[in-house]
Amino acid sequence: MGRYLLRRILQMIPVVLGTTLLVYALVFALPGDPVKAMFGDKPVNEAVAAQIRAEYNLDKPFIVQYLLFLKNALTLDFGKTFSGQLVIDQIGRAFPVTIKLALMAFVFEAVFGVIFGAISGLNKGKWCDTVILIISLLLISVPTFVTGFLAQYFLGVKLRLLPVTAGANPGFIDLLMPAIVLGSVSMAYIIRLSRSEISSNIALDYVRTARAKGMSNRSVMNRHVLRNSMIPVVTYLGQDLGALMGGAMISETIFNVHGIGYLTYQSILKGEGNLVVSIVTLLMLIFAVCNLLVDMLYAALDPRIRYA
Repeated sequence: MGRYLLRRILQMIPVVLGTTLLVYALVFALPGDPVKAMFGDKPVNEAVAAQIRAEYNLDKPFIVQYLLFLKNALTLDFGKTFSGQLVIDQIGRAFPVTIKLALMAFVFEAVFGVIFGAISGLNKGKWCDTVILIISLLLISVPTFVTGFLAQYFLGVKLRLLPVTAGANPGFIDLLMPAIVLGSVSMAYIIRLSRSEISSNIALDYVRTARAKGMSNRSVMNRHVLRNSMIPVVTYLGQDLGALMGGAMISETIFNVHGIGYLTYQSILKGEGNLVVSIVTLLMLIFAVCNLLVDMLYAALDPRIRYA
């Protein structure tokens, strides 16, 4: 197991470096001059513009800018925005909001996804299975921004059950609707994955053998079917936790949640390339760590991986 985890850690390094290089190259290739964009329609003094470019290393070649970024990132020094604020401070204010939102969405999708998936898998072909499959298909097919606007209209405007927007310092109730919208698509995938695994395992020989030995149906389901069926579900959930933080941009923008997604969107509009790359780098590290934790959990559940 130790050698397996070491291989996984070594594989993470080129993935993280390659991702940051790609994002940095895309930001570098954006048309327009970010320094001139700071001044808007006002005339730009070339001496002042040159001083700003030198301060933010914008006058250096692309590869030099990237290497300087990596060097400073190792000490969590991501520099400043064009407005003079520290990048790490802006991320530090927005990150807790996104973590809270992602955890709420994670709990929502895990609990309801497994419950409805188990109901569907144990009642394959019945009316409840058909209804659950139709709902999950709709959640997968409808874009997140459409689901968000529909939730705002019905739950917020018509029924007045939940706040329409969250704001700068959201509480649990404020984040409930964005969390449901954010986790709805992943919940639909978990429903289908759980249903597929449970319905497949029920028909296997070891389940029939356990029943032939006199085990009750409840014991067979809990000790064998559900336990074995949850291994791929746990793998998906672990990977999705990191993806939820990176995929919160649409939900945070719709519901005015001032988290990482909202900050990224505003940074792109303002041309804050350094801030965008810093956010993507941190999200990539979180996603890589989540994948590593999933690998550790999977190795603990599967002896074939543990002793590889």
